[in-house]
Amino acid sequence: MALQEDNYWLTTAAFPKLESRPLPERVDITVIGAGYTGLSAARTLAKRGAKVAVLESETIGWGASSRNGGMVLTGMKLGVNRLISMYGRECTQRMYAASLATIDCVERIVREEAIECDFSRCGHLEVACKQKHFDDYARQAEVIAREFNHDMRVVRRNELNAEIGSNIYYGGMVDEVSAGLNPARYVAGLGRAAMKVGAEVFEHTRVLGLQRQSRQGESGWKVATSRGAVWAREVFVGTSGYTSGATPALQKKLIPIGSYIITTEILSEALAHELSPRNRMIYDSKNYLYYYRLTPDRRMLFGGRAAFFPETDQTIRKSAEILRHGMIHVYPQLRDAKIDYVWGGTLDFAFDIMPHAGQIDGMYYAVGYAGHGVAMATYQGQKMAELISGDKSENPFVGIPFPGAPLGLYNGKPWFLPFAGMWYKFLDWVS
Repeated sequence: MALQEDNYWLTTAAFPKLESRPLPERVDITVIGAGYTGLSAARTLAKRGAKVAVLESETIGWGASSRNGGMVLTGMKLGVNRLISMYGRECTQRMYAASLATIDCVERIVREEAIECDFSRCGHLEVACKQKHFDDYARQAEVIAREFNHDMRVVRRNELNAEIGSNIYYGGMVDEVSAGLNPARYVAGLGRAAMKVGAEVFEHTRVLGLQRQSRQGESGWKVATSRGAVWAREVFVGTSGYTSGATPALQKKLIPIGSYIITTEILSEALAHELSPRNRMIYDSKNYLYYYRLTPDRRMLFGGRAAFFPETDQTIRKSAEILRHGMIHVYPQLRDAKIDYVWGGTLDFAFDIMPHAGQIDGMYYAVGYAGHGVAMATYQGQKMAELISGDKSENPFVGIPFPGAPLGLYNGKPWFLPFAGMWYKFLDWVS
C-alpha cells in the first residue's frame, strides 16, 4: 500500500450525514465547534431542554477530535510538583481529582450512548528518556499517592521489557486508569448522541463575528456566520487549536501547535505483542515528545511534534520522514515496516500549559488541553454545560489565572513557534 497523506482513523468511521438546512432564527445557546468540547456540551444542554445550535466551520470532528492518537489520559501536561507550586495543595488536589473523573466521564458516555469506538482501560506508560527523568518518577508517584490517593506504578529499567519492546529507555511509570479509543468513531458517536437529544448541528457554517444584541428585552448575542445570522441567549466556544479571529480575546490566549502521526501497515500478532505486551498508551518524558500505541487492527501509530507549525501539505510530508526515523530509533524491529498513513492536526496550548474554562467578554468557553483533549475536552464540555444551565458545578479550571503573551506580543498568529521548537529541543538536551 502506498503512503497516504490521510487520516487513518477516518477510514474506520462513519459520520452522520447532515442535510443542509437554514439556520434557526433564535436559539437558547449557540455552541461554536463540533469537536469533543462542543458536542459534549450540546448533548448535556439539550438533555436539559435547551434549544442548541452547534456551528462547525468544517464537519463533525474535522479538527483535533479525529486527528489525535486516541489516548484518554489522566493527569495534565504539567507535573504535580509544578502544579502545587502554582496553585497550592488544595486546588491541585481538586484538579487531579477532576483529571481522574475525565476518564469516567468518557467511559460513561460511551456506555450510555453505545458508541462502538474500541474504548479500553488499557492504562498508559510514560517512559524516561534519561536517568534524571526516571528518578523524578519515584518522587512524582510518592506525591500522587500521598496528596491525591492515586497509585502510579514505577517500572525499573530491568523490568521494562514486560511493558515495551524497546531498550532505549531508563524506566517508566504506569497509570492503569487511562484508556484508549478510536477518536473518529468516538466523536462521530458523540455527534449522534447530541443530535438524538435535540441539538442541531450545522456543518460548513463558519462563525465570522459575535455582537451583543438584546431581543424582546432579553440580553443575548447576534452570531454572524457564513450562512447568515442566528440570535442566541448564550454562546459557548469550544474551538481549541482552531480558534479564530471571530473570538479575538480567546485567540490571543491560545497557541496552535501542530502534532503529526504516522501509522504502519498491519503487523503480525507476534510483532505487535513484542512492541507493546500490554497494549498501553505510551509517551516519553521529553518536551519535544513522541507518543505511540497499537491501533485495534495492530498498526503501530507513532506521533509527535515533528513540526511545531499547524498542519499543511509541506509540514505533513516532512513530518512523515522525521517520525519514521523516530519510530525506528524506539523500535528497530519496524525498520522494514511500511508506513501506510500520515496526517497532522492542531493542538491548543495556553501560555501556562493549563486547561482553562469560564467566561471571557461574556462568552462561555473551555480550551487549552495541551494534548490531553480526548478526556478533558469531553469533561469540560459537560461541566460548562452544567454551569450554563445554572448548576453550581465544581470545576477547578474555572477562574484560575489565564495569562496572555508577555508584553502582549501576540495577536493569534504564532510567529515564535520555530524559536519555541528550538527552545524545547535545547531543554531536552540539557535536562
